[in-house]
Amino acid sequence: MEAENIIHNTDERRFELQIGSDRAVAEYELSANRMLLTHTYVPPHLRGQGIAGKVVKAALDYARQAGLQVVPICPYVHTYILRHREYQDLVTQL
Repeated sequence: MEAENIIHNTDERRFELQIGSDRAVAEYELSANRMLLTHTYVPPHLRGQGIAGKVVKAALDYARQAGLQVVPICPYVHTYILRHREYQDLVTQL
């Protein structure tokens, strides 16, 4: 489950990691120069393995590279950013 396996699916507006027949995702919307991270999902039997963190990290790294501010609507993303101070400079309000 390396980061290079995470796909940025621009058509579906999400970052996704395929694990067997399952998929973990971090979904977003774009508004002006903002990435609104709206939802993170990991199948229940795969939770607790750091998978959500990997897809959220990929989304945040993309936002930084693209020069986007981040609005953490998803509670998981909000908590992730609180725990990973290196991303706090990306956060903005709606």
